[in-house]
Formats: sequence, structure tokens, C-alpha cells
Amino acid sequence: MDKNLEIDKIDGTDLKILAILLDDAHLPYTEIGKRVHVSGGTVHVRMKKLEQLGIVKGAQLLVDQTKLGWDISAFLGIYLDKSSMYEDVAVQLEKIPEVVNIHYTTGIYSIFAKIVCRDTQHLRQVLHDKIQKVSGIQRTETFISLEERIARSIPLDV
Repeated sequence: MDKNLEIDKIDGTDLKILAILLDDAHLPYTEIGKRVHVSGGTVHVRMKKLEQLGIVKGAQLLVDQTKLGWDISAFLGIYLDKSSMYEDVAVQLEKIPEVVNIHYTTGIYSIFAKIVCRDTQHLRQVLHDKIQKVSGIQRTETFISLEERIARSIPLDV
């Protein structure tokens, strides 16, 4: 679907609703409606429309994983045997719970992925027993994150 078609189907009210929810996803639709000068039911209908258009892809609960004992975040630069294997490799990586995101990239890596592990031993086990066994992966380079400073969505100009 052409991305420009989706933007033509939303208006300033939709953008205001999104901006408010990006700032505070806990707000009830009635409160959002008051801020945007529409009813809570209208906010609900517009959110359903944004979901159907694929603009809103669901909701997530953000958890501080380190407070639950998941202390290692690492990025993997993944070299594929052939770039045409991306889809098959991505499907296999999606099945590994420690892989939290995957990006198909330009540059020296075919895939750049983020994994989260409990500790370095767990990281080694995930790399050796899971990632390296994915058919189509030639080799990987691992970068351990020392700190995540920013995790946010883009600002919406409304």
C-alpha cells in the first residue's frame, strides 16, 4: 500500500490524538477527547481507523528489563550467506524470544538486530545455541550496549 495514501486518510484531530497518546498512553479516551474537543467515542472510532490503516500497530507495556534481571542488551550485525535469504532468516530470528527487534539494513551487515539477555553467559548461549544455528547466517558481530539513553517515538507536529 502506498504510504502517501494513509496520510491522506488522517487529519489534524487524528494527529493530535496520536501525539497525546505518544506522550501518555495511560490517558483514557474521554480525557483525550476533552483535550481534542471531541467525544471519547470519537477518539475510539479514530483509533480503530488508525489501527485499520496500519498507522497504529498496537500498544506496548514498557518494562525496565534490568529490574527483572535482564541486564545485557546487545546489537548484532548479521552477515548473510546471500541477501536473498533475508526473509527466511528473519522468520527464524522472530522465533528466538531474546531477539527484540530486527532491521534489514544497507552497509556491511544485512541485518542489524537487538537482543536482550540475563547476563553474559546467557548472551553466549543465545549467540552460540540459537543465533549461529539459524540457516543462512554466515557470521555475526556483537556490540554490547552500556546504556540506553533515549527510547522514544518521533514527535508529531500538530
